This record gives sequence, C-alpha cells and structure tokens, in this order.
Amino acid sequence: MVVTQENVAVNGSRRLSPQEIADILRERIRVGDLKAGDRLPTQAELAEEFGVERGAVRQALRALQEDGLLSNVSKGSPPRIAEPAPSRGEPQPTMVGLAPRLSDAFAAPHVQLDAACLTAESLMLAVGESVRLIHEGRIRPEKIDVRVLLPSRDINLAFPVPVEGRGDDDSVHQRWLQMRNAQAQVLRHNLQAIRSTHGIDVQVTFRALPFTPPVKLYLLNGEEALIGYYVLTERAEEYESQTLEMYDALGSQSLLFSFVKAAGQRDAAFVEESQKWFDALWETITTDLTLS
Repeated sequence: MVVTQENVAVNGSRRLSPQEIADILRERIRVGDLKAGDRLPTQAELAEEFGVERGAVRQALRALQEDGLLSNVSKGSPPRIAEPAPSRGEPQPTMVGLAPRLSDAFAAPHVQLDAACLTAESLMLAVGESVRLIHEGRIRPEKIDVRVLLPSRDINLAFPVPVEGRGDDDSVHQRWLQMRNAQAQVLRHNLQAIRSTHGIDVQVTFRALPFTPPVKLYLLNGEEALIGYYVLTERAEEYESQTLEMYDALGSQSLLFSFVKAAGQRDAAFVEESQKWFDALWETITTDLTLS
C-alpha cells in the first residue's frame, strides 16, 4: 500500500526541524498510520507537506533509517516502513544466550566488545564459539578490540564473602582472585592466538574497578547491550582442603536481557547510555589491572 500525502500541513507558520519531522513520522508508525511495507511519500511530497526544504526531509529520513524504521532506502524510490526488528526472544541464562550474540558480533569487520563483570568466566567460555568460527574460516573480522572491567584485587568485595564475616585469612577472596586472574589470562590468550594464526589485529585490555559490580554488562559493536543481575545465594565450595561457606553469585546462570539499537528509541537510548557509563568508568576511576 502506498501512503498518500496528508491534506493538511502540520507545520503551521513555523518551519519544523528535521528532528520534529522525524518525530511526527515516528509517531505515525507507532500508532499504525504507517505500517510495515508501506511506502513513504517522495521527499518532494514530504517537503511540501511540512513546508521545509528537501535537505530537512533527508535528515529526518536518515534519523529514521538509523533507528531501523525504514527499509529499501535508495536514491531511486521512496523508502518503505521496515518490518519490526526481530525479537531476541525470552531472556536466557548467560551460558546459553551470550555465545550466539558474540558470534553475530564477531562477524563484523571491526569487533568492539566491552564487558564489566565480576570474573571473566562467562565471557571466556562464550567467546570460544567465535574463536572456533574464525579458525574454521567461517568469519574473519579485520580487527578485534576487547576491553574488560573487573574488580580490583585491593578492595573489600561486596561478594563473594564468607557467611561468618571476613577474618585475617580470607580464603573466599583468595579463591575469587585466583579465578579472576586465571579466567582473564585464558580469555586474553585465546583471543591473541587469533592474531598470530590469522594475522587479525587483536587488542585485549583489562582495567580494575574500585567497586563490586552488581550487574554484568556486555556491549557489542555499539549496537547491542546485554545486561544480567548478579543474584546472591548462600553456598559451599571446597577450596584448598577446606569448605568455604559464602554468599556468592553464579554469574553463568544470570538471565541476560538484550537491548538492540535497531529496535527503537528506548533500546537505542539504553545502548548509548550503557556505552557512556562504561567509557566514563574506563577513562576515570579505574586503574591498570595486573593478572598475577
């Protein structure tokens, strides 16, 4: 169905900005006046309707395209309203949901992966599928940049902590520190091996947080944010011939919630603000992290 120009101009006596034009069209899509598959009026028709120059219409359409709301964008014909972004489905545990999202992200020419977490265990395991696809030649990014924020070894963690409180010999903290270092080292080794075997530019960098992150966050190519909550539980674990009773979070079981820029303004805002949050931490209060 072709959408025809409205009879009444919406601008009144004032010229609308490109953002205002985009917002009007976005609202028409939201309420169903413009449906998936509908063709927009031409730029000339839209310019006449809104009482603006074509340049303002082009900027408005570009904003809608960046939001994933338009398809068939070309110079030859007016664009169509895009089908809704595919659903990411129900939230899944990290060990189920993270690997396929990473594989999609690693198919891009320039992979940009940022992560903030308690340890690198889930990331270390999940990235293995992407590494395998690269070794098999099924994907080949040109550049991989990975930045990981982990808690500093020098802070008193909020968790994991002993049930009976901290003592002079905090074995729970030592256990966590060994896990943090070992998993991060394996992650770095596996990614840097791609550089030597396939000639891909790989950079893996860690920095130390001065606090315990209450959530885990993964940012993929600036286009998707995956967030999961650390839920504490009381549990016991054998460590160096002793049983440790602790309050801990099993991060691999945390449900991951996906926010995708192309899904609309709300998701796009969450992705952008999450990236700002990560970048601000990286550039300000975090410190160099030594894996030893």
